[in-house]
Amino acid sequence: MSALVELKGLKRYFDTPKGKLHAVDDINMVFEEGTTMGVVGESGCGKSTLARTIIHLQQPTDGQILYKGEDITYPNRKQLRKLREEMQIIFQDPYSTLNPRYTVEDTLKEPLVLSGQYEKASLDKQITKLMDMIGISGRLRMAYPHELSGGRRQRVGIGRALAMNPKFIACDEPVASLDVSIQAQIINLLEDLQKDFGLTYMFVTHDLSVVRHISHNISVMYLGQLVETSPSKELFAKPLHPYTKALISAVPSTDIDAPRQRIRLKGELMSPINPKPGCRFAPRCPYATEACHQPQQLEEILPGHMVACCRARELNEDLLAKGQEGEGNV
Repeated sequence: MSALVELKGLKRYFDTPKGKLHAVDDINMVFEEGTTMGVVGESGCGKSTLARTIIHLQQPTDGQILYKGEDITYPNRKQLRKLREEMQIIFQDPYSTLNPRYTVEDTLKEPLVLSGQYEKASLDKQITKLMDMIGISGRLRMAYPHELSGGRRQRVGIGRALAMNPKFIACDEPVASLDVSIQAQIINLLEDLQKDFGLTYMFVTHDLSVVRHISHNISVMYLGQLVETSPSKELFAKPLHPYTKALISAVPSTDIDAPRQRIRLKGELMSPINPKPGCRFAPRCPYATEACHQPQQLEEILPGHMVACCRARELNEDLLAKGQEGEGNV
């Protein structure tokens, strides 16, 4: 598979009265064409900021963003207009991101009109096609957001993102505000659309059960940095970073014969404002040593499985030696 989007040392800092807030700090990541990269981590770790920076809703502070091998870190106006068609986003809360004065038809029509690619005669057919793709009944064509359920609103948001046939879609917790049964419908819709149109997803979430189901690869973020990235199945079978292990231990298990041992983290969060060099998880890590206060780099421990922990090999000797297979009990 070829790389559609590649990030090299991407940074996004915010100015505060106390200094620079390192929301996204030195991220290296590859999104392969036609696959889903899940990005997980606790609230405030920089997942959503990373997604918005990639599609230029926020401008990067440093680093590179490559799209199909072309540097798009600081696009000019013409390039940005083209990127708006190629790269889109699905937001977490569809109610707050849909114009309350727009009907379903108006919402889907707006990007088509702005593109200037469709004549009036073809707009109606294209809107009908989009509604069929996202599973919205024709009787709701003139409905307003307040007249729709949460799942239908999110379908409209997905339709708006698909209007210009994008290649890359950042899904910013698209099912977090929905009921569980509706979550499954939206996840299935996203998977079907990916198969039909070869879409590449960045799937941001804090729900490990959801990300495990939909993702081909998963990256774990902590306070603006990547701490682990791996194929989805292997991450759950062989989590190598102490933070990843703690995250997975918090997922409820249905296996009553082998209940999961919950890892409870202690200690204070490091401030993301002018953070000190070294592992940002160290203040909460039970295995931290003096070596952890040095800058940590992602290292490939297993094929395709990278970890930013200087003690990863030492702490996982038994797991690496056994070469266990399987997905774990999540």
